[in-house]
Amino acid sequence: MPRVLVLGAGVLGASVAQQLAAAGADVTVIEAGGPAAGTSSATFSIDVTHLKTPYAYYELNRRSAELHLELGAELGGADWRHPVPLVQWGHTEQEQQIIRDRAERLRGWGHACASADPAELVRLAPGADPDACRADELVVHEHASWYDAPLFTRRLLDRAAMDGADIRYGLRVTGVLRSGDRVTGVRAEGRRFEADWVVNCAGPDAGRIAQLAGGALPLNRVPGLVGESTRLPEGQRLGAILATPGVDLRPAPDGRVVSISWPVDALLPTDGAGTEDTDQGGAPGERRRPDPALERELHRLGRAVYAPLRTAEMAGVRLGVRPVPADGLPLVGCAEATPGLYTLVTHSGVTLAPVLGRLAARELITSRPAPELAAYRPDRTPASGVLDESVQVMSGAGA
Repeated sequence: MPRVLVLGAGVLGASVAQQLAAAGADVTVIEAGGPAAGTSSATFSIDVTHLKTPYAYYELNRRSAELHLELGAELGGADWRHPVPLVQWGHTEQEQQIIRDRAERLRGWGHACASADPAELVRLAPGADPDACRADELVVHEHASWYDAPLFTRRLLDRAAMDGADIRYGLRVTGVLRSGDRVTGVRAEGRRFEADWVVNCAGPDAGRIAQLAGGALPLNRVPGLVGESTRLPEGQRLGAILATPGVDLRPAPDGRVVSISWPVDALLPTDGAGTEDTDQGGAPGERRRPDPALERELHRLGRAVYAPLRTAEMAGVRLGVRPVPADGLPLVGCAEATPGLYTLVTHSGVTLAPVLGRLAARELITSRPAPELAAYRPDRTPASGVLDESVQVMSGAGA
């Protein structure tokens, strides 16, 4: 069995480490901070299969969403996964048409979604303000889920450790070891770690790791603000995911509500300033409080949609960095310039963690390429336009 170094204890690093350890590989995880310390704890973390394009990528996400249940059976229950409906609407005619066209496409793919009258909002999401919805119709995705990403990551890391993985926290990767052209390990905090494979699950820091090895990744670092409310009373808790033109809301543990807003994110600095970046084998950045005005705007938008939030406060806001490949699709496998360095980076990592962890572990153990990953190799030429519809929505190009 191979010796494998996994860089990053976020959800993707935890998933591939768990799969490798279960198969009997010699696994060491190296993480600069703690478990799920970076992007994996600053994410909206819902099943966004309905936003995935093209079809092959939709299918990969659908399969991974189903694998969450299989993984739960292996780990004693998928307590990180919370099935709820997702209710979506637009305001402008263009927004509504995009949502209708998407629903028609998804139904053709066998995806369970249905149109509903806006009057149904009272039943689908009690507490949602009817005046916040100016649409002619709603689209309801019946089998959506939200995920507790930090809990999921800890479950995976705990099982990996039980199966023999050595998990090291507080180690920043500062260099890459080579034997000839092949990557054979890393240097971290003055120590050398050698292996047959190095797996780059460094999230937004994956580009830096690739550069240390003499390579490059077509990867963008996109900041995002994630808010979380104080606890709502038992009878006022949100029971659906709401995807609206100004803000998206989902339930959170203990009756809280998590919010994101693409319009608010568009106002964030794009150079990574003010972000905390610890979800990898890189260095923890300086922790800074996000702009209070943007915090207030995020909470205002949430309160406008979900009335119970008007009696709650914003308990905390995290400013994270999303690792977004140039065409929106995952980066998985070895680049020609960096043999021995296996990249595993994607946006929507929580949804995709089960399938990518499983396929990547199989490739690393057998040295046989997985056909399902052929379209996602790091050496591919990114498409001139973004292929993944969820990234289009993030950038404001879709509803």
